[in-house]
Amino acid sequence: MFKQSDPMKDLFESWIGTIQPWLWNLIVVALAIIIGLTIKSIIKVLSNLYKNHKDYSLPRNIVVHTGKALNFFVPLLVLNLMLPLMVFEGKFYPFFNHTFEIALIVSLSALLISAVKVFEDYIYHAYHLSKPDSVKERKIKTQLQFIRKIMITVIIFITIGGILFSFDNVREIGTELLTGVGVGGVIIGIAAQKSLSNFLAGFQIAFTQPIRIGDILVVEGEWGRVDDITLTYVVLKIWDQRQLILPINYFIEKPFQNWTRASEELTGVIFLYMDYSVPVDALRQELDRLLEHNQLWDKRRKSVQVTDAKERTIEIRVLVSTKNSSDAFELRSYIREKLIKFISDNYPDSLPVNRLSINNSKELNNASKPDIS
Repeated sequence: MFKQSDPMKDLFESWIGTIQPWLWNLIVVALAIIIGLTIKSIIKVLSNLYKNHKDYSLPRNIVVHTGKALNFFVPLLVLNLMLPLMVFEGKFYPFFNHTFEIALIVSLSALLISAVKVFEDYIYHAYHLSKPDSVKERKIKTQLQFIRKIMITVIIFITIGGILFSFDNVREIGTELLTGVGVGGVIIGIAAQKSLSNFLAGFQIAFTQPIRIGDILVVEGEWGRVDDITLTYVVLKIWDQRQLILPINYFIEKPFQNWTRASEELTGVIFLYMDYSVPVDALRQELDRLLEHNQLWDKRRKSVQVTDAKERTIEIRVLVSTKNSSDAFELRSYIREKLIKFISDNYPDSLPVNRLSINNSKELNNASKPDIS
C-alpha cells in the first residue's frame, strides 16, 4: 500500500506505535464488527423493501436466503483480512489465526448452502408445480431435490474435511491413511454395502424417474402420493394422512403401480354385478345423464359393457375418464352410488337374486300320496 520511502508509511507506523496493542486489536475487531453490522443493515433494508412483494423476485430470493449467512461471513472475512494488522504475542497469533480460519470455513459453507437454495427456488419459479398436469415439473422437482441434497451433503463433508485438515496432527494422520485407501475402501464398501445400494438407487430414481415427487402410487396395497424422496428412503403420504416410509431401493427391486408417471389423466373403472334381466341400454342412458353436467368427468371416455357372465349374475363394467386420480376416485364413487340407486328404484328385479322354482302343486300332491294298492 505504501512505498518504502513514503513518509506517510512512517507516520502511520509511528502512530500505531503510540497505541497500546490491546487497544489497537480492539479497534480492528470493532472495525470488522461495524462493517458486518453495516452489511446486515443493508440486507435488512433490502429485505424490508422486498418483503411486501408477493411475486417471485430473484433479488428478494437472494436476500432472504443469504442474509443470515452474510451477516457472519462478511465480518469474519474482514477479520481474517485484517488479522495481520493486529498485534499478538508469538504464541497467541497461531491460535487466533486458526480460530478465525475455522469460523470462516463454516460461514462460507453456510453461504454456499444458501446459494443452493437460491438456485432451487429459481427453478421452482421457472417450472410451476401447481399446473393441472405437471408431469414435467414433478420430474424436474424430483431431480432438483436429489441434486440439492447431494450438493449440501458434499458441502458439509468438504467443510468437515477442511476443518479437520487445518490441524497439523490430523493432516499427518490423513496422509498416512491415504496410503492404505485401497484396502480401506474395500472394507468400508463391504461394511456400508446397504447404504451404498440405497445411495445408488437414489441416483437411479432421480434420473430414470420411475417415481417423482407428487406421483400417485399403489404400494404394499396402500394408495398414496409421493411426499418426499431422500437419499435413502421415500415417504408416501397415504390418503388417510398416514405416512408409509419405504427404503429407496424398494422401487428398484419390487413392482408397484404408478398412476401418474406419463400423465395425470386416468380412466376410472366401476364393476356392477346384476341379474341377467338388467336393461343395459337403460344403464347407458342413465350414465349419459349423470355425466352430462358433472365437472369431474373430462369428456374423454365413457362406456357401459357386459364383461362377464357367471352362474347367477352378469358383470357390468362402467368406464369414466378424469383429469387426475382424485377426481377418478370421487367420480367412481358417485357413479356407483347413483347407478345402484337407479336400478333399485326402477328395476328392483334386476338386482342379484337367488331363484327357487317350485313344480305345480297338484302334481306335487299326487306325487306325495302313498301307494296303497
